[in-house]
Amino acid sequence: MKAFYCDHFVLPLPDGHRFPMGKYAALRNRLSDRSDLRLQVPPAATDEQLGRVHMQGYLRAMVSGSLDRSAVRRIGFPWSPRLVERSRRSTGGTIEAGRSAIADGHAVNLAGGTHHAYADHGEGFCVFNDVAVAIRDLQANGAVRRAAVVDLDVHQGNGTAAIFAGDDTVFTLSVHGASNYPFQKESSDLDIGLPDGAGDDLFLDAVDRGLRAALASGPEVVFFVAGVDAFEGDALGRLSVSRDGMAARDRLVYDRCDAAGVPVTTVMAGGYAPDVDTIVDLHEATVLEAARRFARRPSPSLTSEAP
Repeated sequence: MKAFYCDHFVLPLPDGHRFPMGKYAALRNRLSDRSDLRLQVPPAATDEQLGRVHMQGYLRAMVSGSLDRSAVRRIGFPWSPRLVERSRRSTGGTIEAGRSAIADGHAVNLAGGTHHAYADHGEGFCVFNDVAVAIRDLQANGAVRRAAVVDLDVHQGNGTAAIFAGDDTVFTLSVHGASNYPFQKESSDLDIGLPDGAGDDLFLDAVDRGLRAALASGPEVVFFVAGVDAFEGDALGRLSVSRDGMAARDRLVYDRCDAAGVPVTTVMAGGYAPDVDTIVDLHEATVLEAARRFARRPSPSLTSEAP
């Protein structure tokens, strides 16, 4: 299975910054010796690709470093040319993973899930909305007409919801903490807000209901925003989902999509456990579950008709 990475495009952060940037390199290192994964560096997302989602004024200001202080503060990262390059590469990883999933059934970006980015601004550690850009890329190139976003990060995918509002070719699902960031929610096609301390059963029931609705919309590809911040040990999540519950979530997503014959593009999204190794454990489990599904896919020689 193809897995795209860009952790060597380093985003410099000040000491004490709460974003766990080190998780990306640690995740790739964990996976680097596996024979069932093909690790690849994606190309940077181009201005044309980004411009299918993001407004030109925002793109120009982001690339040139002319964003005002409030816009930079809203993103949560200090501006630098390396921030722009890293964000382009992370988005490029989701574009390439989307294309690979269409061809192969499953693919992963070991970054991405920047679902708080809107068309005209970034926020919440998100510069460009990688999933939205990847969906528009697939649509523009005729690879798919309909897509679904299955966003299971603990924070609502507000940017994604806003970008695809009123677009019946993209179904947006968000299962998230009702009282968590962002405090002003957007309207996805289906939002399932859960109370603090929800736990495994309530969480998994919501995921199951959401998946049924998303797949009923008839997508030709699913983008799985696989944040691990619903985990009970997360510093920001508050949903109290166990490690077993997180693994069950991944199996449920892949079971439902595989049964429906829908390719899945998986992106990492959030995770804020105090111990970075815990975050990496959870992300690794998601990637390996996807790789197991990829390995089980039917051989083309068995599914195609004889000449």
